[in-house]
Amino acid sequence: MSPGVPPLPKGCPRRFRATVHGTVFAGRDRHLSGMHPGDRVVLVPDPPGQTDPEVWVHLESGDPVGHLPPEISSWLWRWLRCGGEVSAVALSVHGSDTPSWRRLLVEVHCGGVAATGRAVEVG
Repeated sequence: MSPGVPPLPKGCPRRFRATVHGTVFAGRDRHLSGMHPGDRVVLVPDPPGQTDPEVWVHLESGDPVGHLPPEISSWLWRWLRCGGEVSAVALSVHGSDTPSWRRLLVEVHCGGVAATGRAVEVG
Protein backbone atom coordinates (compact mmCIF):
# COMPACT_ATOMS: atom_id res chain seq x y z
CA MET A 1 0.00 0.00 0.00
CA SER A 2 1.03 3.59 -0.52
CA PRO A 3 2.32 5.62 2.41
CA GLY A 4 -0.50 7.27 4.31
CA VAL A 5 -3.13 4.72 3.26
CA PRO A 6 -5.14 3.70 6.33
CA PRO A 7 -5.08 0.08 7.49
CA LEU A 8 -8.04 -2.03 6.52
CA PRO A 9 -10.66 -2.54 9.23
CA LYS A 10 -10.05 -5.69 11.27
CA GLY A 11 -11.37 -8.79 9.53
CA CYS A 12 -11.84 -7.12 6.13
CA PRO A 13 -10.11 -8.76 3.17
CA ARG A 14 -7.38 -7.09 1.15
CA ARG A 15 -8.61 -8.93 -1.96
CA PHE A 16 -12.15 -10.13 -2.64
CA ARG A 17 -14.72 -10.90 -5.30
CA ALA A 18 -18.19 -9.39 -5.35
CA THR A 19 -21.27 -9.30 -7.52
CA VAL A 20 -22.36 -5.88 -8.73
CA HIS A 21 -25.92 -4.92 -7.83
CA GLY A 22 -28.26 -2.44 -9.49
CA THR A 23 -27.08 -3.13 -13.02
CA VAL A 24 -30.61 -3.01 -14.49
CA PHE A 25 -31.65 0.39 -13.16
CA ALA A 26 -31.37 3.69 -15.04
CA GLY A 27 -30.28 1.90 -18.22
CA ARG A 28 -26.96 0.82 -16.70
CA ASP A 29 -27.34 -2.67 -18.18
CA ARG A 30 -26.59 -1.27 -21.65
CA HIS A 31 -22.93 -0.99 -20.62
CA LEU A 32 -22.60 -4.69 -19.82
CA SER A 33 -22.78 -5.74 -23.48
CA GLY A 34 -19.49 -3.94 -24.14
CA MET A 35 -17.69 -5.34 -21.11
CA HIS A 36 -15.35 -8.34 -21.03
CA PRO A 37 -13.56 -10.31 -18.32
CA GLY A 38 -10.35 -8.49 -17.47
CA ASP A 39 -11.77 -5.02 -18.11
CA ARG A 40 -10.75 -2.56 -15.44
CA VAL A 41 -13.46 -0.80 -13.45
CA VAL A 42 -13.26 2.11 -11.04
CA LEU A 43 -14.80 2.09 -7.56
CA VAL A 44 -16.31 5.39 -6.47
CA PRO A 45 -17.63 5.97 -2.94
CA ASP A 46 -20.79 8.02 -2.45
CA PRO A 47 -20.15 11.53 -1.13
CA PRO A 48 -20.47 12.06 2.64
CA GLY A 49 -23.93 12.65 4.05
CA GLN A 50 -25.70 9.66 2.50
CA THR A 51 -27.90 7.61 4.85
CA ASP A 52 -26.54 4.28 3.59
CA PRO A 53 -23.48 5.17 1.50
CA GLU A 54 -22.57 2.83 -1.32
CA VAL A 55 -19.50 2.11 -3.37
CA TRP A 56 -20.30 2.43 -7.06
CA VAL A 57 -18.71 0.51 -9.91
CA HIS A 58 -17.93 2.63 -12.98
CA LEU A 59 -16.40 1.90 -16.35
CA GLU A 60 -13.09 3.68 -16.95
CA SER A 61 -15.11 6.04 -19.16
CA GLY A 62 -16.98 7.15 -16.03
CA ASP A 63 -20.29 5.44 -16.78
CA PRO A 64 -21.79 3.75 -13.70
CA VAL A 65 -22.76 0.09 -14.03
CA GLY A 66 -23.94 -0.65 -10.48
CA HIS A 67 -22.80 -0.80 -6.87
CA LEU A 68 -21.19 -3.26 -4.48
CA PRO A 69 -23.41 -5.15 -2.02
CA PRO A 70 -24.31 -3.27 1.20
CA GLU A 71 -22.32 -5.60 3.44
CA ILE A 72 -19.16 -4.62 1.54
CA SER A 73 -20.03 -0.94 1.06
CA SER A 74 -20.60 -0.63 4.82
CA TRP A 75 -16.85 -0.94 5.54
CA LEU A 76 -15.25 -0.19 2.17
CA TRP A 77 -16.97 3.20 1.80
CA ARG A 78 -15.48 4.49 5.08
CA TRP A 79 -12.03 3.10 4.25
CA LEU A 80 -12.03 4.73 0.80
CA ARG A 81 -13.20 8.08 2.21
CA CYS A 82 -10.28 7.92 4.69
CA GLY A 83 -7.74 7.55 1.87
CA GLY A 84 -7.86 3.85 1.03
CA GLU A 85 -6.88 2.86 -2.51
CA VAL A 86 -8.41 0.11 -4.62
CA SER A 87 -8.27 -1.38 -8.06
CA ALA A 88 -10.80 -3.69 -9.62
CA VAL A 89 -11.35 -5.80 -12.72
CA ALA A 90 -14.35 -7.61 -14.17
CA LEU A 91 -14.08 -11.38 -13.73
CA SER A 92 -17.27 -12.41 -15.49
CA VAL A 93 -19.93 -10.58 -17.47
CA HIS A 94 -23.31 -12.09 -18.38
CA GLY A 95 -26.38 -10.97 -20.31
CA SER A 96 -30.09 -10.77 -19.61
CA ASP A 97 -30.39 -14.57 -19.34
CA THR A 98 -28.68 -14.28 -15.93
CA PRO A 99 -30.31 -12.77 -12.80
CA SER A 100 -29.39 -9.08 -12.62
CA TRP A 101 -27.39 -9.35 -9.40
CA ARG A 102 -25.17 -12.04 -10.97
CA ARG A 103 -24.45 -10.37 -14.32
CA LEU A 104 -21.19 -8.75 -13.29
CA LEU A 105 -18.59 -10.21 -10.94
CA VAL A 106 -15.57 -8.08 -10.02
CA GLU A 107 -12.35 -8.73 -8.17
CA VAL A 108 -11.23 -5.92 -5.88
CA HIS A 109 -7.68 -5.34 -4.61
CA CYS A 110 -7.40 -3.05 -1.61
CA GLY A 111 -4.07 -1.29 -1.80
CA GLY A 112 -4.20 0.02 -5.33
CA VAL A 113 -2.52 -2.61 -7.53
CA ALA A 114 -4.70 -4.60 -9.90
CA ALA A 115 -3.95 -7.80 -11.73
CA THR A 116 -2.57 -5.61 -14.51
CA GLY A 117 -0.07 -4.09 -12.08
CA ARG A 118 -1.29 -0.49 -12.52
CA ALA A 119 -2.85 1.63 -9.84
CA VAL A 120 -6.43 2.81 -10.30
CA GLU A 121 -7.44 6.25 -9.08
CA VAL A 122 -10.50 6.34 -6.85
CA GLY A 123 -12.93 9.23 -7.35
